[in-house]
Amino acid sequence: MWKFIKKLFLILVLANILFIIFGIFFNPPITFTQLGGLIKYGKLQRDYIPYDEMGNNVKKAVIASEDQLFYSHNGFDYKQIEKAMKKNDKKGKVVRGGSTISQQTAKNIFLWQGRSWIRKGLEAIYTFIIEKIWGKDIILERYLNSIEMGQGVFGVEAASNYYFNKPAKDMTKSEAAWIAAVLPNPKKYDPKNPSPYLRKKHNWIMRQMNNIVLK
Repeated sequence: MWKFIKKLFLILVLANILFIIFGIFFNPPITFTQLGGLIKYGKLQRDYIPYDEMGNNVKKAVIASEDQLFYSHNGFDYKQIEKAMKKNDKKGKVVRGGSTISQQTAKNIFLWQGRSWIRKGLEAIYTFIIEKIWGKDIILERYLNSIEMGQGVFGVEAASNYYFNKPAKDMTKSEAAWIAAVLPNPKKYDPKNPSPYLRKKHNWIMRQMNNIVLK
């Protein structure tokens, strides 16, 4: 039994190493989140595109909305994590997340959705590894290609076509900000029918985009 467990562990470690190396060159064939969307909504609308074909507007919008220190941190924004923990403790439930784009990428590519300590621990390990091995551009490309942006809609290219009938590289600043605005809850928010909250967030992202410099 012990030999079997040891072999299984080694196989899993090797598989993870190969998957991480694979991720340097290729987007994931499918993720747990995408599989969940396919099962729930009966569709998987996505179109992986290279980093250079995404356009700068959507990159700036997502960084402005999700992780403004993306280029300067090592995968973890400890101040945001501390703020999130304090706010969640005060409310007695999870009302704010402190995850960086790197952490979200690790979760989206390698793991599953959820808030268990096991998942969070694995997320931290994967985040550390991809920051060292992939680098910022690959992390951002994988994130923008895999992130859920609607019901069964994944990635900026599919989202741009779904909401605006155009490729991601042609999105205006305002359109890119709408895409970024839905990210906290893409199943709930809809740029085609924005709530007052979503309009307010859209305007905030538009202003923040002026401060984002792509590396």
